[in-house]
Amino acid sequence: MTNELIDLATRVGQALQAKGLLLCTAESCTGGGVAQAVTEIAGSSEWFDCGFVTYSSASKAELLDISPALMAQLGTVSEEVAAAMAKGALANSNAHVALATTGIAGPTGAVPGKPVGTICFAWARGDAVHTERRVFQGDRQSVREQTVIHSMQGLLRFIE
Repeated sequence: MTNELIDLATRVGQALQAKGLLLCTAESCTGGGVAQAVTEIAGSSEWFDCGFVTYSSASKAELLDISPALMAQLGTVSEEVAAAMAKGALANSNAHVALATTGIAGPTGAVPGKPVGTICFAWARGDAVHTERRVFQGDRQSVREQTVIHSMQGLLRFIE
């Protein structure tokens, strides 16, 4: 794990602790990378509740209560599904704030309008949800690393 990632996860933990918030994650394309990064920090049990790695559509529906119709209509890589993932993670955990990632890390999986590197993010707290769509360049590992970093940077902006 890079020093940049450790520093970022440390800042996330400090910000969450300062506000008395518990975090949960709902990850698809990152495969638990965000949860791994935050749990690298000693004492993270004070501010990290749990992580859902919902790689398949079936697991998104079963574990996060996402409508299969929503996924069929918009695709799992959409801001709407990312928002539903974050809300579902909050509803199925003890956390106060959630972040979600869903995307196409590559090298295959591109569809019209969604090239490899397309990632949708969501951050949720209470009724407030912020979503974002980015397209990252690079190989699978690079896209996943950029996604983990961006999701935590976005969380810091969202809670501060």
